Amino acid sequence: MEHPDHLLDNPPTHAPVDAVPLWRRFAAGLPAERVAWSEIVPGGAHWSWRLSRGMSLRFVALEARANCSIVLYAAHDRLERYSMPDTCKALHTAHFTRGHVLMSDMGRAMASFTHDTLGWHDPFGGLLDARRMQEKYGERRFGEHRNAMHRAGRDGLLIEIGKYGLSARDLIAPVNLFSRVTVDAEGRFGFDAQHPVQGSSVELRCDMDLIVAVSTAPHPLDPRPDYAPGKIGIAAWRTGPAPADDYCRGFRPECARALHNADVFALS
Repeated sequence: MEHPDHLLDNPPTHAPVDAVPLWRRFAAGLPAERVAWSEIVPGGAHWSWRLSRGMSLRFVALEARANCSIVLYAAHDRLERYSMPDTCKALHTAHFTRGHVLMSDMGRAMASFTHDTLGWHDPFGGLLDARRMQEKYGERRFGEHRNAMHRAGRDGLLIEIGKYGLSARDLIAPVNLFSRVTVDAEGRFGFDAQHPVQGSSVELRCDMDLIVAVSTAPHPLDPRPDYAPGKIGIAAWRTGPAPADDYCRGFRPECARALHNADVFALS
């Protein structure tokens, strides 16, 4: 991540938490008074946050080969987590875009797609693991290559969820933002390498208090032979919980029920 030095040795105590407004480089239209923090995450990196209900994350693909794998866990009880089967079954979809709601295995809305300029994000492709990464790209260890090392998405997410007491048994199927996966007549997955992602943006609103972990390693089905994942810009800003006239509530009855369940839980 990019963290330029402060201009002052001792910044004033009233300075914002994110004194360097990285979000202005990739999401300048966000209202400044509501932005909490921002990051520019290099390709192949990983990070995580604990986010409150009503906070939104704006993700922007800063380079052509961006992929951002995301996993979600409920902050109040990490046994409740995003469920790909329940979400896709309820929404009758094989890809995510604006209006879709990511549901937990308890039937509650965890996060909603409130903004999307791309129109297709992959729920099925899974994660790049170390074995496949080494077979495809070769081995580049930190001891020799430092920040140019190769990082697998699975390893990155295991590091992040481990910070919250979770382990390999808790790693779930991610949502792969900015990646388009299709299925042919034989039922085989195919990665659309021509999907134009650079400059596109997508936003997830937190519908409950969440632990969010991300990896920017390549998609496991990406056919390109070199390891060159793109940067992702991420900005967190305060949008508030879903209102009564929320677009996602009206997108499908299943979305409305999941958001209702999250609302009831928040009030209990």
